[in-house]
Amino acid sequence: MKSTALLLALIATPAAAQTTTPPPTPENAPPALINAPPPPASPSPAPDYKQDASWLCRPGRADACAANQDVTIIRPDGKQKIEKFKPDQLIQFDCFYVYPTVSLDTSPNSDMTAGDEERTVAAAQAARFSQKCKVYAPLYRQVTLTALQAVLQGKPLAADRAMAYADVKAAWEDYLERDNNGRGVVLIGHSQGAGILKELIAKEIEPNRATLKKIASAMLIGTNVAVPTGQVVGGDFKKMPLCRADGQYNCVVTYVTFRADSPPPAGSRFGKVATAGQSVGCTNPAALAGGKAVTNAILGAKGAGFGSAPMGPWATGGLPVTTSFVKVPGLISAECVSNDGFDYLAVTVNADPKDARTDTIVGDVVVGGQMLKDWGLHLIDMPVEMGDLVTLADRQAAEWRGVPWKSRK
Repeated sequence: MKSTALLLALIATPAAAQTTTPPPTPENAPPALINAPPPPASPSPAPDYKQDASWLCRPGRADACAANQDVTIIRPDGKQKIEKFKPDQLIQFDCFYVYPTVSLDTSPNSDMTAGDEERTVAAAQAARFSQKCKVYAPLYRQVTLTALQAVLQGKPLAADRAMAYADVKAAWEDYLERDNNGRGVVLIGHSQGAGILKELIAKEIEPNRATLKKIASAMLIGTNVAVPTGQVVGGDFKKMPLCRADGQYNCVVTYVTFRADSPPPAGSRFGKVATAGQSVGCTNPAALAGGKAVTNAILGAKGAGFGSAPMGPWATGGLPVTTSFVKVPGLISAECVSNDGFDYLAVTVNADPKDARTDTIVGDVVVGGQMLKDWGLHLIDMPVEMGDLVTLADRQAAEWRGVPWKSRK
């Protein structure tokens, strides 16, 4: 049986095949590990993406991306209203989504069978985009939480990162061949998924002019995207700049998230790159040009899931929340900041003693009762800006089609 304890031990974070900590060398490994035959990376052969079973989400199916997205809106006085999820009648662009590190498979790379963990994260991160776009999300043989746990225990990394990338690349090529039909595409990924998309853009998309033109936006959340300090392009990407203005498309939306009052500590893996003269890009979907802005956060009603503390009551004396998601208008603000060499999205909870609603939110990674400050709010990178991300994707796709946003009906 897959162990939830394993998920807790690994912080259950849609986490980090992108970690900057190198795996132990064979010289430092115990003799038994040096002599032991490596386990098979994955129990599954290379997927065939022409088969629908190789996809976690495809349009028109009753799958993870068709999960109910109704939201309970909680007003400052504590009163509630349910906002029904209504997809647009005319959807005119596509979203290609790659999920983060969630697999509990016991092999170093996951199999090609969707478990509850893959379905749950797609429902939380990708399904809301289906209001505006057709969502394509491939299953892929990702680096598992099991493999990351082994590294944390001082063992060599047995997972094959190239395998995970090759799967997503094959899925992308299949999507372009069978499904795209000249439509604009928004790329969406979080953590390991964002890191794979970053590699795909650099290796396959930017060098191909025709493919690059199809990209309305690349939303690479919870990963470090390097740019020359003070610039918008020239680090990880040579052609796609950071998004910095309304009306801009064919650009990159990216950030890593920390509380404004708990900035990244010196050893954090997020918000800094080792290359001299380069910084981590940060774009705030709620304020592309910069500055602090209230976000359209859409949070999990029960909290941030495994690896985080449970969420308490959303309002004093409030009714139980019956939807999976909650909006708390005006409660959360965010701003891209630079601090002690780190660049990140600083999140503020606008606590108000006169407000019946909660004065805090969960989302910090907690293990054994201890908060891991170097991870920041990685668990809720997307939820703190979810409504803004969906709106921005719709806007950028409209601009890509040549439809000015203000005239769009």
